[in-house]
Amino acid sequence: MNLRHETRPATDGSARGDTLGGIAIGDFKHAPPAVAWPRQALRARVLGGGAAQLHECWRADGALQEGHSQGIHWRRTAGLLFGVIELDEDSAAPARADETPLQATSRVLYERLFALLRAQRLPHLWRVWNYLARINEETHGLERYRQFNLGRFAAFVQAQRETGGQVPAACAIGVRHGPLSVAFLAGSTPLVPLENPRQLSAWRYPAQYGPRAPTFSRAALAYPDGQEALFISGTASIVGHETLHAGDVAAQCRETVRNLDTMVQQANRQARSARPFALAGLSHRAYVRHASDADAVQRTLQPLLGDAPLVCVQADICRTDLLVEIESQGVQPLPSA
Repeated sequence: MNLRHETRPATDGSARGDTLGGIAIGDFKHAPPAVAWPRQALRARVLGGGAAQLHECWRADGALQEGHSQGIHWRRTAGLLFGVIELDEDSAAPARADETPLQATSRVLYERLFALLRAQRLPHLWRVWNYLARINEETHGLERYRQFNLGRFAAFVQAQRETGGQVPAACAIGVRHGPLSVAFLAGSTPLVPLENPRQLSAWRYPAQYGPRAPTFSRAALAYPDGQEALFISGTASIVGHETLHAGDVAAQCRETVRNLDTMVQQANRQARSARPFALAGLSHRAYVRHASDADAVQRTLQPLLGDAPLVCVQADICRTDLLVEIESQGVQPLPSA
């Protein structure tokens, strides 16, 4: 198999030569060991006991090339690329008087990302992980998540990329501090975007959620060599475009799993894998707004997810009334020719 995903304690530098890239999760009171591969930092507390810091790694067969480009650390195979870029919010000059520092940084970051994909001739953006500080705080008269959406959208337009429909799976999560941090996985083949019939597509959200709708698909199928990957974007207790079960974290967990299950069903309608995808066969990460809800989240989720791998971290969600958000992923072999 070409692409593999694993989670383990961050106890060593993982010198294995097949590491494409990954993410370190932890509060970073003590920095994780240095690594040679592209690594994003999710500056968030791991909940539920176990290791205080984790590495989630993507590994790939074949010869790896590596480089740095405009602040992006990347590694690639013939058909896959994993990259990480982190920018401080004062690192980009606003293009207009009304462009906020976060908006400008988001735009420039994505412009650099798209330039790298063009240069490496791997144009298809499959999955993106976005982390920004104080996501729900209002600055410059606008919530910071909405500022980020404006900058991301502008970069998609500037790169002449679709802003609805053929867009990557993604999440956008809030942390307490740190730079704008983006990791991404891209490939040589187009993704198959998937939408949830229970939800309005995010890129069609009405103006009450900000001057620009978010630019991501609910999920996507992608095709590493000989494989089929399912990436389910950050998913929450939303039906249509409205939050359900405000204040009830267990009910939000159950509604979120209904949405996840719907996305698995949507994927299986188009999947070409040797076996269908299932929630129990995916790995999951839950972002939990309040650490005090961790036990309730895990008790509620584990039976619904069939004891699949689950990592819970404390982080903020893009809406203040959302208490939990879950993302999921899995890779399966395609049938032999």
